[in-house]
Amino acid sequence: MTKADYGTTPANLQIRKDDSANWAVLAERLETAGSNDSPVDTVHAGWLVGRGAPRTGRAENPGQWVANWAGLQLNPRQRDAVVQALASDVLFLWGPPGTGKTDVVAHIVEGSFRQGLKVLFLAPTKVAVDQALERICSLLEQEAGFAEGIVQRAGTITLPSLRSRYGDQVDPDRIAAVLVESIDRQITVAADQLKGARAALALYDRVLELESDLATATAATAAAGRDQATAARTVLAAEALAAQLRLKIDKVGEPKGILAERKEAKLRDLRAALKRETDDVAQAKAAGADAARRHAASERNADGARRALPAARAALMGIPPRATVADSAGSLQQLLDALALKRKRIQDEVRSRCRVLGATVAKAVQSRRLLDDADVVVIDEAGMVNLPSAWFAAGLARKRVIAAGDFRQLPAVTKGDGDREASEQERAHSRDWAARDAFHAAGLVDSAGRVRQDPRLVALDTQYRMRAPICALVNEVAYPDAPLKTGRGDTSRLPFAPLIDSPVILIDTSGRRISGGGRKPHMTNAVHAAVVHELVRGLQYEGVLPGRKWQDVPEGERATDRLAVISPYREQVKTLKSSLAQRFGEDYDGLVDTVHRFQGSQRPVVVLDTVAGAGRDPGFFYSGTGLSSQTCRLLNVALSRAQDHLVVVADVAFLRKHLAPHSEALKMLGHLEEHAQTISADQLIPVRDAEQLATLSEEELARPAFFEHSEVLSAVAWDVERAERSIELYSAFMDPAPVRRWAQMLGTRTAAGLRVTVFTRAPEEQQEPSRVARHRDLVSLLEAAGCQVEFRERMHEKVVIIDGSVLWHGSKNLLANIGPTDLMMRYTDPASCDRVRRLMEQTRMERPARAPWRPTETVAAAPEVPARKAEPANPAEKVYPGLVRDGRLYLDVPYAQKDEAKRLLKAQWDKANGHWWVDAAHVTPEQAARWLP
Repeated sequence: MTKADYGTTPANLQIRKDDSANWAVLAERLETAGSNDSPVDTVHAGWLVGRGAPRTGRAENPGQWVANWAGLQLNPRQRDAVVQALASDVLFLWGPPGTGKTDVVAHIVEGSFRQGLKVLFLAPTKVAVDQALERICSLLEQEAGFAEGIVQRAGTITLPSLRSRYGDQVDPDRIAAVLVESIDRQITVAADQLKGARAALALYDRVLELESDLATATAATAAAGRDQATAARTVLAAEALAAQLRLKIDKVGEPKGILAERKEAKLRDLRAALKRETDDVAQAKAAGADAARRHAASERNADGARRALPAARAALMGIPPRATVADSAGSLQQLLDALALKRKRIQDEVRSRCRVLGATVAKAVQSRRLLDDADVVVIDEAGMVNLPSAWFAAGLARKRVIAAGDFRQLPAVTKGDGDREASEQERAHSRDWAARDAFHAAGLVDSAGRVRQDPRLVALDTQYRMRAPICALVNEVAYPDAPLKTGRGDTSRLPFAPLIDSPVILIDTSGRRISGGGRKPHMTNAVHAAVVHELVRGLQYEGVLPGRKWQDVPEGERATDRLAVISPYREQVKTLKSSLAQRFGEDYDGLVDTVHRFQGSQRPVVVLDTVAGAGRDPGFFYSGTGLSSQTCRLLNVALSRAQDHLVVVADVAFLRKHLAPHSEALKMLGHLEEHAQTISADQLIPVRDAEQLATLSEEELARPAFFEHSEVLSAVAWDVERAERSIELYSAFMDPAPVRRWAQMLGTRTAAGLRVTVFTRAPEEQQEPSRVARHRDLVSLLEAAGCQVEFRERMHEKVVIIDGSVLWHGSKNLLANIGPTDLMMRYTDPASCDRVRRLMEQTRMERPARAPWRPTETVAAAPEVPARKAEPANPAEKVYPGLVRDGRLYLDVPYAQKDEAKRLLKAQWDKANGHWWVDAAHVTPEQAARWLP
């Protein structure tokens, strides 16, 4: 329930879990830290943030604690980490992707266990806990007591392989279930016996109840009979008196003569007495009737009890006396209580046997005490743990703290540093504490994000996941100060495929850009979605990926075994999921997702869709610079998921134009352009002409294809002529010649019974008064052709949908004059049509309204165009990009692009005002969008 009144039918209502509850618990734990009631040792917690003087050392004989130490396949850095961890108070283990950090951590836990220490292993996610615990179990499964729970998992096991391999040995409930199986059998027997005893007692109680009911009914019957007799006598007596009174009244007669008054008085007395007797008769009769009813009901109750009693008594045959049964029930209940207590003690015993406990960091914070007197606390993926939680967890250690992770992969998810409602002081506090990780807090990373040499830190330097060219790219982006070496071969584990015959491939979409719609056009990219779709189609054809709706695909060859498609924005993820679900014939979970969802996983082939190709900037994902930035961390995770082949889909020209000079994303592009195999979007998506459409098979027609500006009109007309049900045409702007041409074509289709809808801007949104009337006339022309015209405020989309299945999407307003760079893409996909339609409806609702142009006779003079800043007092003094004045549309053209603007739009230089301009009557704002604010 909520106090707010949202009405009976709210348009959009969402319920979200308040994640501040975890922070509230954490704050409570931190407030009590250091007190007698708190499990936190503040000195040991301080080790994690660079406080105190923790001891560092090296174990002299690690083989004493780690089995088969000499024969383990560990590289020198990995061995250093284990040796140092087993003889130090604190160790920071830096494990970049693929460096075997999990193996090293497992051996540290193994050695600590054999040193006689209790280990609390923590990680931020359930999967991370389970993955490490599975490796730990493989090292300790031969230890005495393993089956009885020396290694346990607190909380639900998420990883199927851990559950199937070691669930019976690490799940406390399953361990206890095995150990208390005999007790449970005794409890079952005793419970059944107690149930039988209680059933026998219920039979005795039933007989007693029936006997009581019979006695009560018999007594009630007798009482009712007596009441009936009394009522009858009362009626007879009252009626006799009434008869006598009537005779006396008759004898007195009428009150006449000199004694009339005396007679009248006597008559009144007699009549009053008669009334009393009459009332007594009525009351006595009512009492008699009630007694009769009670008598009948009591007889029925008594009869029912008499009939039921024989059967109830017969049911007691062979049952011991009630007292004996009651004693037995009491004894059985005592036995059950004793067994339950014994069972509970066994569960406590199982808990007490635990020597290595795995749990999430959140569970450690929320639980009063997970493991009594943990000697060693290991925090895995420490770079993803917020600092207060990590400090608390470290404080649970009595002897040793191990923090393992990579501070250049995903950080902890926090909101305070970006909360617009918080003060700057509050945001700064969040950045210093909640948003920092243990590596930064301990002083192991400098202000520029570079790692410092420190005796507390061991950095793993050899990775075994990625082929060398992929690793080189990851080094360029995320590890320039500590480049990783490659410890694996350079051959692919996949069958040879010409489409991906290189470890690193760049698919450049710069020449095939289609501007996205909505307020955040950088978050979706139809061209990239088509490129990924065609890349997957090619890999299916070459046998790398299973075909559409393949059945019984062997493990290791499934789509999710070999491929990951990663995108920075959820909007594009939805598009890609829909596209690939059509490509595979089913929706694979874990095939397409954002970067965060792929942390901790790896695939032979990874496709990174950079998405950005429209809008004023690439978005938040690319906004950071520096080794500690969000951008560097996200790119690192995305790129380093690839084992054998990495494919990056990017609009290189767009990114180069908008990325910061020192951006890690720009370094990625530079490395890719220099070292990757580069192919263009055209090599995956064909460029067709209109005449080819009639010659293509249905399969080829369904493929995405580009159409240059000179072919667009004829190609779209080919689809329009073959439409069977509906045509939806989205064009923000309209010019007379194209509208007349399309009105004639669409008119023949409406005459044939098709539903044709044209979406455009309202006349009032036109930027000049002269265009308002013209726009109205063009709308009338379309309506006269039978088209339904709907207005969309501030729309920019250029889309045609035919029969809900064929989608045309691009940079051309079909109802406006064509530009020399206009491009459209065609593909057949009903899901994409629905998605684009929903997207346009959604962005229509999201766009903020603006005041439309109004004629001067109804509204005071308005600005010449919707201005982004106030006009100066004298408008002639200053112009700015986006202004339309005297038929000129002013632009913001960088010097390096002036020749392009002149060539494409015939731009001219206004020397007096210092701006380039184009003829507003012939160039639409959409055509000049790249040079408008």
